[in-house]
Amino acid sequence: MLSVEELNDRLIDLAFAEDIGDGDHTTLCCIPEDAMGKSHLLIKEDGILAGVEIAKEVFRRFDPEMQVEVLIGDGSRVKKGDIAMVVTGRVRSLLQTERLMLNIMQRMSGIATMTNRYQQALIDAGTKTRVLDTRKTTPGMRMLEKEAVKIGGGMNHRIGLFDMILLKDNHIDFCGGIHNAISRAKQYCKDKGKDLKIECEVRDFKELDEALAEGCDRIMFDNFTPEDTEKAVKIVNGRAETESSGGITFDTMIPYAKAGVDFISFGALTHSVKGLDMSFKAC
Repeated sequence: MLSVEELNDRLIDLAFAEDIGDGDHTTLCCIPEDAMGKSHLLIKEDGILAGVEIAKEVFRRFDPEMQVEVLIGDGSRVKKGDIAMVVTGRVRSLLQTERLMLNIMQRMSGIATMTNRYQQALIDAGTKTRVLDTRKTTPGMRMLEKEAVKIGGGMNHRIGLFDMILLKDNHIDFCGGIHNAISRAKQYCKDKGKDLKIECEVRDFKELDEALAEGCDRIMFDNFTPEDTEKAVKIVNGRAETESSGGITFDTMIPYAKAGVDFISFGALTHSVKGLDMSFKAC
């Protein structure tokens, strides 16, 4: 399996190939090869900054001679008008790395900002519920988007299909029920020598009782009301971690958190986020 660094390197290489093709003819036709310059990253909207470290890798991978001065690091709260970094190098390199760096940093910062808003609201409401992401990510950018969630103060649910067992409704229905699904998951882990957490989605109190009887690490309440969630948390009584999921938004999440769940998962953190506005300008 590829490491996070290898996956990010492949993403950067593919992104450059996609953008530059056989050459940035606009830059090549008007900028001398030996021209040197400097650009700064200008923040144009308040939020949480994310993507600084991967931006440094973008510059290094394209032109190792580019010099990056970081003024504001990942996870910092930024405001309109801030300068986050200054980059010095060949003007051709500055122009050809600009869009990829901005695409990554704007999206990661948007995710971090949204995550921080959700998590802080749960804290301000007096709850201990943590914000989780999902697998509803941009193909190829999952590692970066999930890193942005962590930078924003949230937690990763799972990276992919390989690092946790999550028995959802389709798995359960195809298996013939909760008992079969969980027992097969446990036997699989035993046979394969894998130490994987097992989470089971439940749609009603009957399935909740079955999941508790079988035993698993976390139980996901799918499309429960806040009232039913509170009742379900009391039934679980600490025997497993608890998670709420299914159509929960920023405007509706507080009652679920106050019901006592450990986690609430939000697909919107990565599939519906707005990028944080910023630009890369000559200085």
